[in-house]
Amino acid sequence: MRLALKIPPPIILAIAAVVMSLLAKLLPVGLLNAPFWLPILVALAGIYIAILGVQEFRRAKTTLNPLSPNQTNQIVQSGIFTKTRNPMYLGMALVLCAWALWLGAVITWLGVVLFVAYITYFQIIPEEQILSKKFGDDFVAYCQKVRRWL
Repeated sequence: MRLALKIPPPIILAIAAVVMSLLAKLLPVGLLNAPFWLPILVALAGIYIAILGVQEFRRAKTTLNPLSPNQTNQIVQSGIFTKTRNPMYLGMALVLCAWALWLGAVITWLGVVLFVAYITYFQIIPEEQILSKKFGDDFVAYCQKVRRWL
């Protein structure tokens, strides 16, 4: 897991968006015609969910730096964190879903799948390992109550 906690998630989001654009141009097969408002609505939902996560972290006065989960001073279990353990990553994934809808090519959904897989394996799992060591049974209990994504 050499890449674990090395690349900031917004950079991964940007890379995924660029790859999706390239795929749409190079392999424009299976075009979907979503109504123009649907990608906008999905993107706004993703941004809103991510903002709710940031607000809860700020209220809890804990770190927002995804590359340093060891600096976390508490498990945030309020607000959006009662529904998902990773609202910022979920928000990013929804923004990519909106981008896939906007681009309209079926192949672009591969970018969403790869983003979720990458973030899960190289970001979320290492974060959870660190938090589990730091907070022990409290974090394990939280993980049993609240799903990783949805």
